[in-house]
Amino acid sequence: MERFRAQLIVHGALVFLAGLVAGFPFAFFELGKLALWPIPGSVAVSLPGDVRGWRMAHLEGILNGLTLFAVAACFAYLRLNEREQRIVTWALIITAWGNTIASALGPVFGARGLEFGGGVANSIMYLLFVAAIVAVFAAMVLVCRGALRRT
Repeated sequence: MERFRAQLIVHGALVFLAGLVAGFPFAFFELGKLALWPIPGSVAVSLPGDVRGWRMAHLEGILNGLTLFAVAACFAYLRLNEREQRIVTWALIITAWGNTIASALGPVFGARGLEFGGGVANSIMYLLFVAAIVAVFAAMVLVCRGALRRT
């Protein structure tokens, strides 16, 4: 169990960091310039995408990272066998990275990933989101089952 908890924490931290990094282009998009205090000066930029897309790219990493931390924190409470622990761990890692990568692609390529087609980037986003959705449902069913076994 400790190995799986550690994997959730490591990937949670990495995904969280990816969300933080995505906050920079979000801020630069909003400002219309590269500006990092205390570095003097700024450079005008015109980044692709829209506010919704950049906000989503920023928040997906943070929220998915927090989800991995939350499940890691309650892992010891759940009654799951080793196979179920492995499924929960890898399903959540797939979910976190799938959502984070897909969301970062969106504003860069002007895609939303809501349906298959409409360009390569949009189709890749769609497939990543679908994988994340299937994986998170599987993980949460097992988390629920593991908690119910304690009652």
